[in-house]
Amino acid sequence: MEIVDFFVQNREMIYFIILAIFVGVEVIGGVPTVLHTPLMSGANAIHGVVIVGAIIVMLDTDPDNIFGLILGFLAVILGTLNVVGGFVVTDRMLEMFKKK
Repeated sequence: MEIVDFFVQNREMIYFIILAIFVGVEVIGGVPTVLHTPLMSGANAIHGVVIVGAIIVMLDTDPDNIFGLILGFLAVILGTLNVVGGFVVTDRMLEMFKKK
């Protein structure tokens, strides 16, 4: 029942996230493949801001709201994986351009 209440209370945010997913798919789908890696590097830097935002939201969450804390924790973990993975891939790409 707590999950249903969460979705009812945060209906506008859920609509916003769904819209953001559709816009993201359309924007990324229109980018030529040559520009994917530089775009990914920029997206990694932006995702660092998302991690800070998720931490701030978790700090404002009621300690009794276990579902909210789990979602915040997952947001921080997935955001961190995205940033680290993106920078590793970017580093490997830049290694390809160095002289041997």
